[in-house]
Amino acid sequence: MSVKDQLKRMLLEKSVRTGEFTLASGKKSDLYVDCRVTAMDSQGARWVGELGWDVVRERAKEEGVDAIGGMTMGADPISLAVGMESARRDEMIQVFTVRKEPKGHGRGKQIEGNFQSGDKIIVVDDVITTGGSTVKAIEAIRAEGGEVAFALVLVDREEGGRQAIEEVGVPVISLFTRSELLG
Repeated sequence: MSVKDQLKRMLLEKSVRTGEFTLASGKKSDLYVDCRVTAMDSQGARWVGELGWDVVRERAKEEGVDAIGGMTMGADPISLAVGMESARRDEMIQVFTVRKEPKGHGRGKQIEGNFQSGDKIIVVDDVITTGGSTVKAIEAIRAEGGEVAFALVLVDREEGGRQAIEEVGVPVISLFTRSELLG
């Protein structure tokens, strides 16, 4: 069984639920996807890293990507898993996280970790519905001088998020779509 098939099976077992849910966007949905349960599973993280790096590797090399990260907390385990896989293959990209708001003390940073102004970035999200949190991360990265090459998402719910992200000039690569997961 391929890594993608194994990861899909784990997502369906651990992360995908059907019923009636209110999403972070406030929208009502018949589908809830909690990718953190899969991305924070040690085997799931390994598969996310392998598949994620396989999917973005060539484009990241072509575009000279320096780092990967996104809005905490959904992006964190995915970014770290992909970053670790890149290092395992001696093609290292750095990892960072974007806070929802700038820190209220210390250096007052909104972006933490291995990020520098001028870096080319892969922005990450676990699940996109409206694309709002990914766009917010893109805006924070750009405000700090980063250049977003493209977005990597674990699951695209196919509810307009991809289009919203692409409207701000960022192409989207998804590991899975709702259609792929649920058939």
